[in-house]
Amino acid sequence: MKERNLFHLSLVTLRGIAMGAADVVPGVSGGTIAFITGIYEELIDSLNNINLSALRILFKEGLKPFWKHINGTFFVFLFGGIFISIVSLAKIISYLLKNEPVLLWSFFFGLIVASVWLISKSIKNWSVGVIASLLIGTAIAFYISSIQTVANVDANWYIILSGAIAICAMILPGISGSFILVLLGSYKVVLEAVEDRNILIIGLFLTGCVVGLMSFSRLLKYLFEKFKEVTFALLTGFMVGSLYKVWPWKNEIGSTPLVIHSDGSEDWAMQNVLPAGYEGQDQLAMAVLSALGGLLLIIILERFAPKDS
Repeated sequence: MKERNLFHLSLVTLRGIAMGAADVVPGVSGGTIAFITGIYEELIDSLNNINLSALRILFKEGLKPFWKHINGTFFVFLFGGIFISIVSLAKIISYLLKNEPVLLWSFFFGLIVASVWLISKSIKNWSVGVIASLLIGTAIAFYISSIQTVANVDANWYIILSGAIAICAMILPGISGSFILVLLGSYKVVLEAVEDRNILIIGLFLTGCVVGLMSFSRLLKYLFEKFKEVTFALLTGFMVGSLYKVWPWKNEIGSTPLVIHSDGSEDWAMQNVLPAGYEGQDQLAMAVLSALGGLLLIIILERFAPKDS
């Protein structure tokens, strides 16, 4: 694994903060941030090193070789950044989703458009299989993004299951773990648990995340080793399809809400519309600037973020 000084480790933490911020928003993937900042494959490789071999190293050679084998310092600084971001930004993101949805979604729309362009550059051989993988990924993400939400479920076993499924999406560029939580009916429960510091719910969710990470990362490593360009194309397709979900202008449809929560808030089925048809302040000029901000952020990260740090 890479040797890093404190400066480079602080950059890993900043990437974790960006990943955590993205993962809070339904429709945006922290995996996208990991990919464009050059740590995605290291993350997958490091997750795969947490295995029986690591335990044998721990018992036979001691803590220091074990820690190096699993890339422990990388995990501490990365997941520390993710934790800081989720805890500190959960209320801010919730506020923006409720009060400035057009500007927030515009920012992430620009971010994902830039990410699609950036990751597609990694594909050198556009064969029939690669193009088919791109189209399949786009179709899958579009279908997932177009599904309307369901009611909240807060049973303990279901929170663990939700964590295991959502974390698989969170480490996939273009597939939003938060949106998967929305579909599973656990998003509001988990977000409120973070806001209220509910240790039980957070612990159950993290337990599911660990189980999901340890299993799904092995599949991803295999795909990168055996079908790298096809996998890149699939991930690019995931991001293209997810643009449907993060389109900034949406109107409520239907005569009744899908869900009425215990606090009186409502979740409605939503339909993408053009700015002119938006039932609210379209904020077109500010939305364009916000989208450009997201696009420029990705370009800057790609241009200046050291890929070997």
